[in-house]
Amino acid sequence: MAALPNCPKCHSEYTYEDGSLLICPECGNEWSLESATEEEVRVIKDANGNVLSDGDTVTVIKDLKVKGSSSTLKQGTKVKNIRLVDGDHNIDCKIDGFGAMSLKSEYVKKI
Repeated sequence: MAALPNCPKCHSEYTYEDGSLLICPECGNEWSLESATEEEVRVIKDANGNVLSDGDTVTVIKDLKVKGSSSTLKQGTKVKNIRLVDGDHNIDCKIDGFGAMSLKSEYVKKI
């Protein structure tokens, strides 16, 4: 029996096959065996096309309305120590005066 790959999300070693899918019992992640053999590389780029990575410092390139608040995030605001995540808003960060936020990479540029 061939060894199954670890879960790509939580890296659990307890994966099992269910038909053509691999399943992780710890986090519930499901993926196909074909995608498990290909290395998934997440490339997130800023508004200028520069590749972003965890811990980068970026600036906001346009005024952004903050959902649930009457204030706006002004153009030129510096955001330090970003964290890249999956999803529509692919940057998680903390901004002084605003707190924890999620931003879209197309509205920032790398410093």
